[in-house]
This record gives sequence, structure tokens and C-alpha cells, in this order.
Amino acid sequence: MIRYKLIIEYDGENFIGWQKQKKGFSVQETIEKAAQKFLQEDITLIVAGRTDSGVHAEAQVAHLDISKKLKIKNILLGLNFYITKEKFGQDISIKKVILVNNEFNARFSAKKKFYNYKIYNKEYRSPINTKNTWWVAQKLNIDDMKKASSFLIGKHDFSSFRAVGCQASSPIKTIEEIIIKKKKNIITITFIARSFLYKQVRIMTGTLKDVGTGLIKPQSLKKIIKDKSRKSAGITAPSKGLTLVKIKY
Repeated sequence: MIRYKLIIEYDGENFIGWQKQKKGFSVQETIEKAAQKFLQEDITLIVAGRTDSGVHAEAQVAHLDISKKLKIKNILLGLNFYITKEKFGQDISIKKVILVNNEFNARFSAKKKFYNYKIYNKEYRSPINTKNTWWVAQKLNIDDMKKASSFLIGKHDFSSFRAVGCQASSPIKTIEEIIIKKKKNIITITFIARSFLYKQVRIMTGTLKDVGTGLIKPQSLKKIIKDKSRKSAGITAPSKGLTLVKIKY
């Protein structure tokens, strides 16, 4: 079998997430159906990291194995052609196809994942930005958010930032870096780690937003982590503001 690495972009609004399920449209199933029609063989995608319902991706990574070697350009064009024929297929695009050896694994070879969360911070909403940002009308204190984020960096028990339904065997994760920047009315929070708990990035974002409004003090993050209770952390930010932007191998 010959292995190919795919770089995938998608708008997650109409999908139940990456992983195929009994009900709803998933990114995985949409691409697999298209690939099977194009390649005329059973296809299973292995992904770097599953995104939740409504979450977007600029550079998701997956791999697939096929029985014959084809030209890269033909695979790229063929997959994209058949994807557009599927329901909500216009929301998915294969950006790049790369021939890799069979030791490469999209999931287990990944070293770091980069997620961006975007907040539109203005007293009025922005129709242009509404699909991929969280509108927060109250002015946010960026300096306090940065102070609070520093307590999240490192290896911790993130039970307070773990949603119900999380299937991870351990709540212990290591956050390598959190970068918070503001350009005009958009605040971008970048989270970098090898892996995250279910909805962890969105809960951390919601908590930092509560810090920005003054509802939570920056120093309180130490106690929130120590509590190991979901009730101690802030709200869960909506999925539409979250985008998987990069995976490092």
C-alpha cells in the first residue's frame, strides 16, 4: 500500500466535527466517500487530531493508504472534484498531497498542534466576521488575559478545563505556549501543545475572556487549576471562533 499525506482546509459550521458518527455530516466521512468514488477502493483516513462540531481547520493533516501509485496532481484534483459533489463538500478543500513512507502516521507522528481562537471585541457585532469569531461586546483587558494565560503554561492536571464526555485517559497535559495578540478589533489567542483535552482550548478561552472582563482575577487561575473541577473555570467559548492552523511533525 502507498501512503499519502493530505493537508486539509475546512469550514466546520455545517459539520458535526471531524469524526464520522451515526447522525450528521462529518468531515471524515465526506472525504472518505469522495476518495472511494475517485479511487474505486475502500479508504480510511487517519487524522492528526479530531476537531469538534463547528470548529474550523486551515491545515488539518490526515493520511490514507491506496493500492496504486498515482501522480500527486491527479490525486489532488480528483479528490477535490469528488468532494465538491458531496453534501457540504464546498466547505472542504484538499490543499496539498504528499507522498510519504509507511512509517509516517498523521496522528502519532505529530509533535505540536497550533490552534487560534479569534474574538471580535467591539460594542457592535461584525457581520463579516461573525462566522469565525466570537463577538464579545465588553472591552477586554489584554494585559490581564496575558497574565492569566501564563499560569496555564506547563504541565498540569487540566481537569478544570475538561468537558463532560472527554475520553482521554489522563487529564494531565502540557501547554507549551499561549500567545495573545490584538489587531484592530480582533483578539487572537494561539494555543500550542502536543494534544488537548475535549473542549480544553474553548474552556481556557472562555476563562481568559472572563479574566478580560474582570469577572475572574488573573491570579485566580492558580486556584482554578488546583481545584480540578470544571465548575471552577469559566464558560466554554463557542466553537465557531476556533481554528486548527498548523500541525508540526
